[in-house]
Amino acid sequence: MTDEIPPEKKEPPWNAKQEEKPVKKNEQKMDGITKKEEPWERNLISRMALASLQEQRRTRRWGIFFKSLMFIYLAILLMMFFLPGKFSGSGGMSSGQHTALIEVRGVIADNAEASADNLISSLRIAFEDENTAGIILRINSPGGSPVQAGYVNDEIYRLRELYPDTPVYAVITDMCASGGYYIAAAANEIYADKASIVGSIGVLMDSFGFTGTMEKLGVERRLLTAGDNKGFMDPFSPALPKDKQHIEGLLNNIHQQFIDTVKKGRGDRLQEGNDALFSGLVWTGEKSVELGLVDGLGSSSYVARELIGVERIEDFTRHPDYFEQIADRIGVSIAEVFTKASTGFQVR
Repeated sequence: MTDEIPPEKKEPPWNAKQEEKPVKKNEQKMDGITKKEEPWERNLISRMALASLQEQRRTRRWGIFFKSLMFIYLAILLMMFFLPGKFSGSGGMSSGQHTALIEVRGVIADNAEASADNLISSLRIAFEDENTAGIILRINSPGGSPVQAGYVNDEIYRLRELYPDTPVYAVITDMCASGGYYIAAAANEIYADKASIVGSIGVLMDSFGFTGTMEKLGVERRLLTAGDNKGFMDPFSPALPKDKQHIEGLLNNIHQQFIDTVKKGRGDRLQEGNDALFSGLVWTGEKSVELGLVDGLGSSSYVARELIGVERIEDFTRHPDYFEQIADRIGVSIAEVFTKASTGFQVR
């Protein structure tokens, strides 16, 4: 019996063309691989579902973001409520004997940090604290509103009468001019550095006149008033002699109030017969001692340690909280622009 060897199966040559199958209508061929196309309806539904899922994720992220902001906001409010001194700088009651410090910093104005409301609130809290051995008003101010300074001056005298055993010292750092000295005059004693700028006991009102400019530009000023003097000192109209005379009388009146306040506070410590003291000039702290505007040279630490006798200093300065500062800055800046544009002058 003979073994039959089956014929070898011949492979087609490598470069032989293979018979391609026809591609159906819903199929496509890519790189030799036939893929079945999905119906357009299913493709559209898939895209819509994916877009909806992405939108849900996006909405969830924004929801987490706003919830986190709300949580932080509530946390800050709770901290401000339970720890007001940390945020508002109001000082508050403290334990142990101390020297109370109140900063009078910057321009003295109703909308400023050194406003009468802030300073008076700080003074009342410091005086009412039974552990306060003495109060230091640390002043670094070029002046400001005579009304605001007058409020603070009057309140210092009132509180000194209520708490006669609590002395008040004014300590000047860089500058104590005009309204700053108006406040300092109410203190029991005033101290400064030898290079401090002290004085400027006077009143000014500054403005501008645009009449010549308007004529050159061909601009006509149309000012309608009810009242003979309602438009006096208008910056776009010529200054009349009677208007200037009225303003000078007003300034002299305020100046005399300032002089009386300084004489009340300083008394016979002022150098006699020196009219230059009330002329608006300024002097160094060293010269001010000779003139009687200052009692001596020294810092806040010196006054607390050597005069009050309690070296530990507690800050009782009241500041607006951070939210108030942001809101006030925006509103006040806009208001000041319109006010200055409409009035054309300021009183300092």
